[in-house]
Amino acid sequence: MINKEELKETLTEDEYNVAVLGGTEHPFSGTLLNEDRKGKFTCKVCGVLLFDSETKFDSGSGWPSFDEAIKDAVVLTPDDALGMRRTEVKCATCRAHLGHLFPDGPTATGNRYCMNSVCLDFKEDQSEDDIQENTLD
Repeated sequence: MINKEELKETLTEDEYNVAVLGGTEHPFSGTLLNEDRKGKFTCKVCGVLLFDSETKFDSGSGWPSFDEAIKDAVVLTPDDALGMRRTEVKCATCRAHLGHLFPDGPTATGNRYCMNSVCLDFKEDQSEDDIQENTLD
């Protein structure tokens, strides 16, 4: 679970406001919105794997969107804030707020995991050349 006091020291103000306090970054402002390299998206707070780049798509919403989360990586909870019914997405490991799930995705899953960039880190997949360079003495 999240230790709020420790996270005040390690996260930026924006990261803390969204991941810990449940806020939302401004649309089209996130650094990962246009990320199109092959790789993995992890939780900014605890580092656990959340999404694969293969599931990312451009929803036009202004936030990074995915049609599927890594199995058991997120938990879904009802969110009735702001006078509307939504489904909040939290990291299953540390319970950081990540964003919301909407049932209007354009792919076969019908899901749109609408995530905040400030709650995610991106780890680019290594190419075969990178892997060989790392293993040579």
